[in-house]
Amino acid sequence: MTPQKRKILVQTLAELYPDPHSELDFKNEYQLLIAVMLSAQCTDKKVNQVTPELFKTYPNFKALSQAKLADVERIIRPINYYKTKSKNLIATGKEAVDRFKSKVPDTHKELTSLPGVGNKTANVILSEKGVVPAFPVDTHIFRLAHRLGLSKGKTPDHVEADLRDEFPSSEWRNLHHRLIFHGRRVCGARSPQCEACALRAICPSAT
Repeated sequence: MTPQKRKILVQTLAELYPDPHSELDFKNEYQLLIAVMLSAQCTDKKVNQVTPELFKTYPNFKALSQAKLADVERIIRPINYYKTKSKNLIATGKEAVDRFKSKVPDTHKELTSLPGVGNKTANVILSEKGVVPAFPVDTHIFRLAHRLGLSKGKTPDHVEADLRDEFPSSEWRNLHHRLIFHGRRVCGARSPQCEACALRAICPSAT
């Protein structure tokens, strides 16, 4: 994508989505980490359905670390891979208490040392906390990056590297959320609404 088209992309998305933000419901860093862990391979809507009970029952890392596996599984059962995620949540609660004084760590290395926290999850946390600029790549961003000609990367990590090169770090967080919004609302996986898309003029995949 040419510099001029990149400029149009950023400006158009900013006009379409003036309030870029996560659609996960959370009130603090503990809730942020848990919600993002649950969102892997699952919709934010589904996560938001189970977290109220989860956070009420386990309001902090200490409470979560002492949870019984069967109880967590029952609460998050509607979530994809709920059995694995339940184990990871409890293990992460214990790690946070033992190693990080019940706080969410501030480095990528420390975050990815937690059970169930991979590169994307760590980047989302760092971006939302405002610790360091990050450009997490989910399925929507992966899809749009290819359709818009921003990347030919075959993995999320490769696409992330390309997007970091394409845009200044000051744009990463907002662009991350705006691309997700556009992927959910307009540029769907199966039925992209090209005829109604404000990016059609600069999109090589428009039909």
